[in-house]
Amino acid sequence: MIKHIVCFKLKDNSVENCEKAKEVLLSMKGNVPLIRDIAVGIDFLHSERSYDLILEVILDDAKALEDYQNDPYHCSVVKTHMHAVRESSVAIDYIL
Repeated sequence: MIKHIVCFKLKDNSVENCEKAKEVLLSMKGNVPLIRDIAVGIDFLHSERSYDLILEVILDDAKALEDYQNDPYHCSVVKTHMHAVRESSVAIDYIL
């Protein structure tokens, strides 16, 4: 199993924008069949080093991660939205 984690810093981290981004990320559940589990969290601390959202996705293996990265729904809906609203992002992928 692979855990894919992405942290996002938004251009506008208002409550409304964070909730909308969370909704878009969670919309992958049921629309991206490769996902085994998904969680999204919104930062509450807002420290200088904080990111605004975290996405955690569990996939079967490295091939599933590669396919996830190219999934039509992930690319057309989720990436399109997140690229428009993010200031920056960081990611890590590791074997569970």
